[in-house]
Amino acid sequence: MQILKPHFKNYRKEIILAIITILISAFATLWQPRLLENIQKAILADNQSVVLRDGIGLVVLGLLAIIAGIFNVYYAAKIAQGITSDLREETYAKIQSFSFGNIEKFSSGSLVVRLINDMNQVMNMMMILFMQLLRMPIILIGSFVLSIITIPQYWWAPVLMLALMMGVGYIVIQNMNKLFAKFQHYMDKISTRVKENLQGVRVVKSFNQGENEIKRFNETSDDLNELNIKIGYCISTIMPAFMLIAYLVIALVVFLVGRSANLTTTDVVVVSPYVSYILTLLFAILIGGFVIMNFTRGMVSLRRIKEVLDTEPDVKFDPNAPTGPEKGSIEFDDVSFTYPDGDKPTLKNISFKVKPGEMVGIVGATGSGKSTLAQLIPRLYDPTKGTIKIGGKDLKTIGEKSLRNTVSMVLQKAILFSGTIASNLRQGKEDATDYELKRASEIAQAQEFVGQYPDQFDHEVEERSANFSGGQKQRLSLARGVIGQPPILILDDSTSALDAKSEKLVQEALEHDLK
Repeated sequence: MQILKPHFKNYRKEIILAIITILISAFATLWQPRLLENIQKAILADNQSVVLRDGIGLVVLGLLAIIAGIFNVYYAAKIAQGITSDLREETYAKIQSFSFGNIEKFSSGSLVVRLINDMNQVMNMMMILFMQLLRMPIILIGSFVLSIITIPQYWWAPVLMLALMMGVGYIVIQNMNKLFAKFQHYMDKISTRVKENLQGVRVVKSFNQGENEIKRFNETSDDLNELNIKIGYCISTIMPAFMLIAYLVIALVVFLVGRSANLTTTDVVVVSPYVSYILTLLFAILIGGFVIMNFTRGMVSLRRIKEVLDTEPDVKFDPNAPTGPEKGSIEFDDVSFTYPDGDKPTLKNISFKVKPGEMVGIVGATGSGKSTLAQLIPRLYDPTKGTIKIGGKDLKTIGEKSLRNTVSMVLQKAILFSGTIASNLRQGKEDATDYELKRASEIAQAQEFVGQYPDQFDHEVEERSANFSGGQKQRLSLARGVIGQPPILILDDSTSALDAKSEKLVQEALEHDLK
């Protein structure tokens, strides 16, 4: 709950009002049996004025409970939605600060589940907290005390009932903690499985792997189903067990009162409110049990979110560093790099220098570390050993904004975001003019198809850029890389999807227009 405390401060007014409505609702619930007892006594005494007075009081209490309940739901929802939204934004901002290594550690599928499913669990937990969890102790303690006051000679009955129920509840909740943790793990697996399948749907279709993918998904889904059944079994044991205990206690007390030798009219009248208090106590414990189980589920999700928020980025930048671009020189001094989960170094003792304006090609066999080397320059990873300098400065001393203004990288796998062509190109330069958009697209040989759209740079980019071919995506990705005229431009096999003619035109444009 520590990570939620800062967010509670933003909703102090709503929290106070939610607690007030809880107190009003709890008071109305607990006082109704007392008024019913008075009405029964007044009926036996033929006191019509008391019957009328307490009858009106009973109606007023009922209306008060309804109104308080409505406002309680309103404020609880406002708190839950607001805090969850703030927490989601905080978590997303944290993920944006992660390096590739951090994201690979969690996996993108797991992070998506934490941002959506786990956040929903936290929201439900907040709703429960301000609707039931704060109300239940008041109802439970109040009904427990009033049941003893109603028939004091049998004070031990509600104590016995409470002890038995707490014992059963403790056993069930202990099992539920483990099951809910497994549930979120299986949700991660299903999310990853679906994401991989949809992203690689062309491969699945091309190699006729539909049935195998269905089989793999069903295996994970069946595991989740079996776990849900176990959770259902645990939940289904609570209500029958608790109700059995409560009704046995009620039957015992009624039996003992009925056998009393000195039975009076008052003794008979108190049985009804006593049963009401015992049933109120029962339902308080039942609802409390379900509340605690859902709260436990929310706490599991909250711990998973806390893991993200507590993770320190592998790559950190100095926030006070200058923001202007650096000179375009690069120097590797005895650089080695090993991936976090790797046993052997991918790069070992690499040293070279590149002067501003030079064009250098890095050639090597597949898996030799070309892309890894390229990713070290924009500091997507930090080297395990050695020093990288840009403009004569240690890469670790350069600010993030300065580095992004200095280095632009175009990947082999072109990725465009849903929006427009302009919004994608302006990721390379936020304030790019229409002239700069056109110039960048001409360099990347993208203008030949962008110019054919009636809306040109306002043309829509669909989800996963499904309305563009591989070559078009690469050219737009290249245009995004060159639009800011960075001192250092890294091309990681970023023309592989172009035909020979287009590739030659791109290379000529890069050589002449970016000098």
